[in-house]
Amino acid sequence: MDVLPTLWFILIAVLWTGYLLLEGFDLGVGMLMKVWARNESQRRVLLNTIGPVWDGNEVWLLTAGGATFAAFPLWYASLFSALYVPLTIALLALILRAVSIEYRGKALTQRGRATWDWCLAGGSAVAAFCVGAMLALTSTGLPLNANGDRVGGPFVWLNGYAVLGGLAVVGFALAMGWAFLGLKTDGAPREASHRHLSRWLGLYLVPLALWAVLVLVQNPKAAPWIALAVAVVGMVVAWVMATRRREGYSFIFLAVFLAAGVTAIFTAMYPNVLPSTLDPAFNLTVQSASSSDYTLGVMTWVAVIFVPIVLAYQGWTYWVFRRRLQETHIPESHVVTPV
Repeated sequence: MDVLPTLWFILIAVLWTGYLLLEGFDLGVGMLMKVWARNESQRRVLLNTIGPVWDGNEVWLLTAGGATFAAFPLWYASLFSALYVPLTIALLALILRAVSIEYRGKALTQRGRATWDWCLAGGSAVAAFCVGAMLALTSTGLPLNANGDRVGGPFVWLNGYAVLGGLAVVGFALAMGWAFLGLKTDGAPREASHRHLSRWLGLYLVPLALWAVLVLVQNPKAAPWIALAVAVVGMVVAWVMATRRREGYSFIFLAVFLAAGVTAIFTAMYPNVLPSTLDPAFNLTVQSASSSDYTLGVMTWVAVIFVPIVLAYQGWTYWVFRRRLQETHIPESHVVTPV
């Protein structure tokens, strides 16, 4: 086993776990701006829960992509060229979402705010779906030839696995969004969080569990099934804690469900990083797709130095903004009359 390529395969799995966990809840809150919130004060409460942290959460996506590019350039090249369409759509959705967060408060009319609300909710949903589709296809395979090039048209990626992965991330994001609102709010959003998670948590998480099962069936090994069992336990405990209004434990065990599920998928994939559906001989593996040991060694030292700093800063940000919000904390909107 090549130690450094395997180490960076694990680190990329950790980065995707961090992204789905942290960006997951603010994508979920973004979707809930239209799915649940019914008035201006509720929408402003939801927006203020993610306002201090959403842009920091997106750094995990950039880091995961950058780490893949540097550690496994062949994986990056094949994946991004084969999935150019969904990745472009995801990028546009994330841009629209970011713009809507910044511009919503500058709208002068109720119609303008409603437009930005739809942009935020739609951008969050589309970004979550496209990211999920990409990750699902990474684990189940793409039609790649011996050179790592896609065989087929620009929409050959759009299959059942892609739809399942998209629904899995959308569902998980909604579950995490509700769990985060249970932690961060009082009043109506907190009550809605308790009600939805108590009734529908399992439904939100079923697509992600089914995705993991399909990957494990395609790659029969013992260890991934143990990780999947831990994920199921995490899901059950998260639901029990939600019914008992233990929001902190519910959030933690949703994180356990995600971490164990991602562990099961990546463990089942190993040593493949991108399977080919045309011929197993065309699979990209940890060994064949990785950079040189020198490059990976330099990256490892950089990660050892700077990753703890980034984690400490992000943890400090969450600590500073740890207080619960409710509608009474939100001041009246300022109306600026154009000159």
